[in-house]
Amino acid sequence: MTTSTSTNHNFASALTERQLEASFANIDWHAPWLYHLSQLDYLSETISSLSRSSDNQAHLDRRIDDNQQTASIAKVLNQALTQQGAADTQSLPRTKPSADNHPHTLQFVPQDALPEGQGYEQFIGTTGKIPTRDNLHDLFNGSIWLTFPKTKAVLNYYHMLEIAKQGISERRGRVRDTITVFDENGAVLVTADPNIGEALIGFDWQSSLVRPRDKWDDPTQPDDSAQAAVYIFGHALLEQLLHPRKPLCAHSIVIHVTQNFFTLPLAERIRFLDDKVAEYMDTLLSKDDVTPRQLAPLPILGVPYFWSDNSEVSFYEDAFVFRSGRHRPKGR
Repeated sequence: MTTSTSTNHNFASALTERQLEASFANIDWHAPWLYHLSQLDYLSETISSLSRSSDNQAHLDRRIDDNQQTASIAKVLNQALTQQGAADTQSLPRTKPSADNHPHTLQFVPQDALPEGQGYEQFIGTTGKIPTRDNLHDLFNGSIWLTFPKTKAVLNYYHMLEIAKQGISERRGRVRDTITVFDENGAVLVTADPNIGEALIGFDWQSSLVRPRDKWDDPTQPDDSAQAAVYIFGHALLEQLLHPRKPLCAHSIVIHVTQNFFTLPLAERIRFLDDKVAEYMDTLLSKDDVTPRQLAPLPILGVPYFWSDNSEVSFYEDAFVFRSGRHRPKGR
């Protein structure tokens, strides 16, 4: 990660919010599955600063009244969004409009801004405002909105279409089930070697994760000659990885790229990938037969360089985690 700016530090220091839960201090911002997150330096410094300030909570409570205790995570994410727009010299990301609606610029708001009785996805789609609680789940959700805004907007768009068709009920249907599984637990395998993607879809762990290990990109030391990498999309999966367990399994899609992808700076890779994943999900979710089963299982700690134990071939001999299974449609 690059050196943080004094602006970031000043903003973090100026925040006097209610106490963040203790688990925020457990985030390992150097974990390899977090390296692709946009505004990572800013988020890591600010959240770490707020976590440290929680030790002095009694002092903070004497300095602020209830009306000033706004949701700190929404505030942090909005600042990250502003900085990202300024750094990229582009407009802030917006929603993808459904019928009788128009694009809305994204903004993170406290959870209590969500009107009683209105659905979460519908509120985002019609206002561009993302209700955000002061917890890890919503911090990681916000970080994915920052990183893959077009894809998140596509997922919200299809939620809106399905809600317009069927209303809101306990049964979401196949489209919304697929959205939810990918949104919460998704990962993207990007590869310039079609054999790696096909092997993953076919549950051939040796041909996807073990034998071609030298073709995989190390997130901490990007390699121009790499031909495969995984980027996590699911915010619930990022939360679960605070306590890594070997059985953790992502639901993935495969995006095929040219070798040139791996020569790009990380920020350019992610912008390119956001376009491709948004396109992929747009196509997938428009199909009548879409189901979550079209997302390929991927034991996430088996991704090369994600976990030190997987440097040993024996790591992949655990049949409970690395199971055989049905074949799936090929990636795009």
